[in-house]
Amino acid sequence: MTHKAGFVNIIGNPNVGKSTLMNALVGEKLSIITSKAQTTRHRILGIVNDEDYQVVFSDTPGIINPAYELQESMMDFVKSAFEDADILIYMVEIGEKELKSEAFFKRIVHSDIPVILLLNKIDKSNQEEVQEKIDYWKSKVPNSFVYVISALEKFNVETVFYKIIELLPEAPPFYPKDQLTDKPERFFVNETIREKILQHYKKEIPYSVEVETESFIEEDNIIKIRSVIMVERDTQKGIIIGHKGSAIKRVGTEARKDLEFFFSKKVFLDLYVKVNKNWRSSDKQLKRFGYKD
Repeated sequence: MTHKAGFVNIIGNPNVGKSTLMNALVGEKLSIITSKAQTTRHRILGIVNDEDYQVVFSDTPGIINPAYELQESMMDFVKSAFEDADILIYMVEIGEKELKSEAFFKRIVHSDIPVILLLNKIDKSNQEEVQEKIDYWKSKVPNSFVYVISALEKFNVETVFYKIIELLPEAPPFYPKDQLTDKPERFFVNETIREKILQHYKKEIPYSVEVETESFIEEDNIIKIRSVIMVERDTQKGIIIGHKGSAIKRVGTEARKDLEFFFSKKVFLDLYVKVNKNWRSSDKQLKRFGYKD
């Protein structure tokens, strides 16, 4: 029997449910999820393997008009997703009418590879509105296969997966069959901590934060982790720590519980905060954190 394999890259505006879909398709929480825009900063691969196929899903940052160097790098990840895709998944939600980049939208409409357009969050709508949106998007992106889904409720996700398998090109696997993702363990530690910061801090604080894991030591019964939360200003450091360390303690406790579930092992997590001025606008720092080659 022939083997199928390919890159299936998920693109769309911020907060349309790309990361939720990715996790549902892969069956693991690889991408962090919050209600805030720009939660996803990197391009994250999730690999689904079977005897006859390998699907390499790719979660990408939400499409925005970049305002500083970090956001420019995030949009570079989106551009790369167009370049190596075998199938494009374009995700929209009820009430949405356009992509936040005309250039990216033109690339979708004129794509010479299969495009699957997913109308997400239909659980928040009614049948009449859903049908109206299906007709609208079929006219806007006539080259696409249109499906309605609820990524959160996993409604119709299996149907979409079968369509992906049907559209995959014949090819050998790109990765070992036991590999789940392209990211190292430390990446998921960083992202788990950053997710808690996005959930518990307001305004600019979460967007000024980067997390770096300096030490990851796995022993028989425990993983000992030391991570630094980097902010851009001294005032932000105080906010992250909170009164008598209460805020950072909450972040650490919640992140540790998630990491214990992810790694299926007891975790000791040591967090501290450091000021790294204007890191979001520094080429050197963006390369250090994996946003630039």
